[in-house]
Amino acid sequence: MRYDIISDTHGFLEPDLLDQLQGADVIVHAGDICSGADYRTLQKIAPVQMCLGNNDWAYEYGPEVKTRKVFFSSGLRWQVVHYRQHRPFVERDEWTGTLVMNPGSPTYPRGSKPSMGRILCEDGRVVDAQIIEL
Repeated sequence: MRYDIISDTHGFLEPDLLDQLQGADVIVHAGDICSGADYRTLQKIAPVQMCLGNNDWAYEYGPEVKTRKVFFSSGLRWQVVHYRQHRPFVERDEWTGTLVMNPGSPTYPRGSKPSMGRILCEDGRVVDAQIIEL
């Protein structure tokens, strides 16, 4: 399963981003989508799991979209929350070994290039996690 992780699109889906998302099994948006139309566009590419960001307060995406999203997929428990830090990283939590990813922003990055994340899973485990520069 391929999970494409994005955040902070702020109402603009870059063409490079849309190209990269093609073929995703699930799109995970970590908040600040800022557009109902963009939410619907992403849903046409793949199922979307999403949380609210600090700029999403004026939009209605449905009752399942809250400030924290927890879901189970590929035998794994996922939790998605929005942080205001836009710098991309992938690391393992030193105490729990949990994979933590901030995909950065494909639209308005701060101190980095436009980016997104990708996580590949097989047989209930993460086999690859990376940041993709756009």
